[in-house]
Amino acid sequence: MNQPAAVPMIVVTRHQDHVEMLNKALRNAGHPVHLSWLPDASDLGDALTQIAPEMLIIFGDEGIIDLPAAMHFRGRLAPDVPVLIVRESIDERAIAAALGLGAQDAVSLRDLDRVARVVARELTAHRLERALSGTVSSMREYKRQLHEFMQGSTDAIAQVQEGIIVEANPAWLELFGHESPETIVGTPLMDSFDAESHAALKGALVACLRGKWSDHALRVSAALPDDTTIPIELHLAAGDHEGEPCVRVSVASDGRDRHEMEKKLAEAVQRDPSTGFLHRRYFLEELRKALAAPLRGGVRYFAYIEPDKYDSILEEVGVLTGEDFLVEFAQKLREHLQPSDIAGRFAGNGFMVLVHRGNDRDVVAWAEHVVHKAGGHVFQVGDNSLSTTCTVGLGQIPASLPDPSGPASDAFNANRRGRALGGNRVHTLEHTDTMLKLKALEKLWAKRIKSALMENRFRLVQQPIASLLGDERVMFDVLVRMLDEQGDEVLPSEFMPAAESNDLMKNIDRWVIGASMSFCASRRPGSLFVRLSKTSLSDPSLVAWLSNQLRTTRIDPAHIVFQVSEEAAGQRLREAAALHGKLKELGFQFAVEGFGSGRDTEALLAHLRPEFVKIHGSLIQGLATDQEKQARAKELVDMARAVQATTIAERVEDANTMAVLWQLGVEFIQGYFVNAPEDVVLG
Repeated sequence: MNQPAAVPMIVVTRHQDHVEMLNKALRNAGHPVHLSWLPDASDLGDALTQIAPEMLIIFGDEGIIDLPAAMHFRGRLAPDVPVLIVRESIDERAIAAALGLGAQDAVSLRDLDRVARVVARELTAHRLERALSGTVSSMREYKRQLHEFMQGSTDAIAQVQEGIIVEANPAWLELFGHESPETIVGTPLMDSFDAESHAALKGALVACLRGKWSDHALRVSAALPDDTTIPIELHLAAGDHEGEPCVRVSVASDGRDRHEMEKKLAEAVQRDPSTGFLHRRYFLEELRKALAAPLRGGVRYFAYIEPDKYDSILEEVGVLTGEDFLVEFAQKLREHLQPSDIAGRFAGNGFMVLVHRGNDRDVVAWAEHVVHKAGGHVFQVGDNSLSTTCTVGLGQIPASLPDPSGPASDAFNANRRGRALGGNRVHTLEHTDTMLKLKALEKLWAKRIKSALMENRFRLVQQPIASLLGDERVMFDVLVRMLDEQGDEVLPSEFMPAAESNDLMKNIDRWVIGASMSFCASRRPGSLFVRLSKTSLSDPSLVAWLSNQLRTTRIDPAHIVFQVSEEAAGQRLREAAALHGKLKELGFQFAVEGFGSGRDTEALLAHLRPEFVKIHGSLIQGLATDQEKQARAKELVDMARAVQATTIAERVEDANTMAVLWQLGVEFIQGYFVNAPEDVVLG
């Protein structure tokens, strides 16, 4: 084990016995000291500077040194070092005389216990004073360095207290178009950003002050004095300004990193200079790379997007300025893309996007959000202000069909069909070559599923559920994967449709429940969220089977949270309510996922009164910039609180959304922003 470092001290005395007596007494009292004996006071100056002692002990009755001169000498060379004066005997007068000279105390070797206690007291006081002095000095240095850093940094930095800008560096002033600090210091931070960014920014500021914000990049739109907006990324960090807590908001300077510059130059070659989207050739290259990687979860779609009645727009604004309209349209579209999305310009005024989301509903919700935002935006093209709509055609990319040409054609044709129906909509073709091929494969999948169940070729993956409020409960959402005959992973999107249409969901549910219970028995997690299909919801034998499983595994049933979709519960409300009651009697917990997607969410909640609700992912898509969705999410949170249900947001994919959810009072989040699904290793 590491021993504490010896404390250096200087002892001025003629007698070595005094040094040995002090050394023994202090070490017996638990003080690891190193005493430097100084029999000649003429060496005191060198000793003070070379040894750097933490205490000076002078035997005052020996006449080895004049005490006032010694204290003056100490004050000049080592003013912070405490001094003890040793006398043959001491009384109040001797102690007062020592204090009058500037020493810390007077002691006598006749009472070694008091000597040890006084040494301990003065060493502690000396170290505290030194630490305090260092802290004050460090604080002054920190403030000086921070001021110099802010003034000289090429990053734009502002200090914000209670939502008000209290300091801004020159780079911030330049970025936001201000000539002097007086025009921005003292103004609300929100005044510098457009309204759609406010919810996320407010949530992030509060979370940062409370220590709940990591170094996530917040994507917002800055509002400039000339009424234009520019997209930027903010970084927030807790700080201090004039002794009060603040948030330091910064915008990284472009071009600081040479490699980043080179990357941007390479991207500039690959992208259409007008819209910023990938040229067709580079889009296809990126597409091949993305589709070559195995899909770890969720679904992938092509989305083909065109503004409606583009010919009429050209007639209104003129052919020469039509490109300006597409530039602004592309900018609005870019605001709704996730980092994992790949977008390219196609067919003149069309845009193709590879969209990766959690499930089919999330893709449709994202597309509907794009249509809604395009229809509500006023486009400024030269002197013309105009509104328009757009149509989004969707084509699913099944993991089992590696050739993307079919789904891309599906998306393109769906867009054409949607525009023929009047536009301003999301459209998906009901019968396509891709879907027909999938239907033909379902019969083959049914056989493979049965074989996998018999050979136990399923496994669990877990997705963490993270707390926004510092709750220490460890919770995971349980997902299922199938292994094919070669041991390769098969996603639910490939085999679940066949399982549902061939009445195999009950068997899969039983496997997942059994595996989850085995995991709880060996690992004892906080909570595992296990899905029940519509089939299991009305299965009369489920409760008895669960009772037997509990007797076999002997787990605490509170570790398992059975979750059903609001859609399934709404269709079979009586069965869902009855099942919840029986599960509660056994000690299990209950959750409703896809919360807020049904016809009468409030009535369903009143009947079921679950322990958890998961706000549906389609509402989370676009939440950060959609005030209507924010209002709906707040309404759902209030409903959940009324029945004391814990709220969890599904499909959270970016920091902006997390910040808004934090402000709305949502307690937990899950999704790819938290973590991708991971394998569960059964014990």
